[in-house]
Amino acid sequence: MNAQPILIALATYNELENLPNLLREIWEAIPQADVLVIDDNSPDGTGRWCERYAAEERRLRVMHRPCKMGLGSAILGALQYAADHNYRFVVTMDADFSHRPNYLPELIGAMEPVVGPATDVAIGSRYVKDGRIEGWPWYRRAMSRAINLYTRWLLRLPVRDCSSGFRCYRVGVLEQLDLHGLSSTGYSFLEEILWHLKAADARFVEIPITFFDRTRGKSKINWREAASAVLLIARLAVAGKPALRRQAR
Repeated sequence: MNAQPILIALATYNELENLPNLLREIWEAIPQADVLVIDDNSPDGTGRWCERYAAEERRLRVMHRPCKMGLGSAILGALQYAADHNYRFVVTMDADFSHRPNYLPELIGAMEPVVGPATDVAIGSRYVKDGRIEGWPWYRRAMSRAINLYTRWLLRLPVRDCSSGFRCYRVGVLEQLDLHGLSSTGYSFLEEILWHLKAADARFVEIPITFFDRTRGKSKINWREAASAVLLIARLAVAGKPALRRQAR
């Protein structure tokens, strides 16, 4: 089977206000991409709308889950789906327009630059030159900065924005990891998988983006998620190098 090119994964919970326009903008930016929506039984009918749309749109796939199970487990499901269906790249992004689809061509293009080695993970970064955040109050900016500094220091990650969920992964490098051995089901999955990828000698690149706070719907992150991330990162630092399932790249 020849490799499919690109899968774009969207984890959703009550995103019906955003999803129709978001899908339109994604396909305007990357017409050849397939989109996988992982819906956690949204009360607003997001999953039902996706099923109806997927019946006429061949590029849309839907994964239904029975309840809110956490962002990390949704991303894990998307990464496994990409591997199982022979995609070459998988992009994860928020479904609330915090991550703008106009960055997708640059993010995906960074995986195989004209000059230099290929990339394993391209990250849409708020914390490199020309990266910005729009719409966050000072305390959210401070919390995000602190988590990133803490993560980089403890896990020795060569990434400035360790908590960005806007990423393009090379599926081949993901297949080196024991994905189901990851312990986080929440937002701390974003830091944990970078730690595993670093141990797999993955090559990282960061692309500057402007991150926009959502204008519709409610944010899913809270202080409990931040505290869980702090504890998980400390446990990873103590654990040392993770075990990998080695496969040929």
